[in-house]
Amino acid sequence: MRKCETVKEVNKVNLCMGCGTCVSLCPNSAIELTLNSSKGVYFPLINEEKCNYCGICFNVCPGNSVNFKKLNQTIFGQEPKNTSLGNYLNWYIGHTTDYKIRYNSASGGMVTALLIFAMEEGIIDGALVTKMNEEKPLEPQPFIARNREEVISAAKSKYCPVPANIAIRQILENEGKYAIVGLPCHLHGIRKAEMLNKKLNERIILHLGLFCACTPSFLGTDFLLRKIGIKKEEVEKLDYRGEGYPGSMTVKLKNKQKKLIDYRDYYNYGFISFMYWRCTLCSDWSSELADISFGDPLLPEVLRDDNVGSSIIVTRTRQGENIIQQMVRKGKAELSTIDCDKVRKAQIDSWRNEDLRARLTIARLIGKKVPLYYNKIFSQPTIFSYLSCASIYLQRFLASKRNLWGLLDIYCSLLSTSRSVWSKLRP
Repeated sequence: MRKCETVKEVNKVNLCMGCGTCVSLCPNSAIELTLNSSKGVYFPLINEEKCNYCGICFNVCPGNSVNFKKLNQTIFGQEPKNTSLGNYLNWYIGHTTDYKIRYNSASGGMVTALLIFAMEEGIIDGALVTKMNEEKPLEPQPFIARNREEVISAAKSKYCPVPANIAIRQILENEGKYAIVGLPCHLHGIRKAEMLNKKLNERIILHLGLFCACTPSFLGTDFLLRKIGIKKEEVEKLDYRGEGYPGSMTVKLKNKQKKLIDYRDYYNYGFISFMYWRCTLCSDWSSELADISFGDPLLPEVLRDDNVGSSIIVTRTRQGENIIQQMVRKGKAELSTIDCDKVRKAQIDSWRNEDLRARLTIARLIGKKVPLYYNKIFSQPTIFSYLSCASIYLQRFLASKRNLWGLLDIYCSLLSTSRSVWSKLRP
């Protein structure tokens, strides 16, 4: 039999994002994700004795390629009019009416509330979610939640590598109706896998996507902990978000002390400098292939007036719209419509379409392999796009060397001070 390519080739060219899709779909269980502690990322390790080079892992991998044209036709029956926003029905801003869930979530608590609602209504039997590992508090743990308490345990954002799709195997092994929660890359992998695996396609009935600008490596958390004088072995529990909006990173220590870092300080501290290389080449910020997408409003009026939390909700399929409206009718959520262009500007003013084209262009010029996209139209870059690109790659370089973290801190402080001027100069 002809040997097909595997995810080993994807990892070689640094396009793997450690999503875990390949692990679950490998028919011979020949792949496992291993943590590279020096880089702070997960990578696939193939057992050559078990692998039969069927090519399934390569075909479901979202790191190498995403055929947006084919996937949009399959999921929505049409290609989007705006390839930056994807197909959608409505854009809302809102929150759960459960105050405790709302306050202790990343923003608005809508994902947590929706999953609980879907379980109580018998729409789903379980949900693929991620919590922080109790035994290894700095590492995430994807799992299938089957009740209210388990869903709540997975609330709040995880700003570290999350191999969520390794839990797909549990869906394949257990009958039922499932929802999945993931970043755009997780959904890309799942949607590609569903096209190859009928059982998966039948069992996953609800896809909840999260807005995303990037995934920081575990080194990003190391950097923040060092910034506030905490050693990793001292940490008992870590929450990246929660306690109101926009919230704080909460670090509980084994000596019962607690330290907080305001969410808005993450960027000032250079947290996003630790993003995956593949993240710099991603074209999907709003989880375009979800049934419903959720994200932070990041709107001036919300940041100014809302200290509890609200979510941006994008319904993309009729099923997604229906479940959101059911929640409103039964008093589980409060929503109002919002202009999608207003949200888009707030979310990606510095991560725009033309910026991505600049990053793809520079990557090719320096001999790097870039992902293959289909039906994605990128605007012509401006000089500011290339300046933004240069800044991102400089930050990533400084972040990759622990002995340069002091310089990274200085550079990001200067960058933060000049950000307001930068935004006024940009077209």
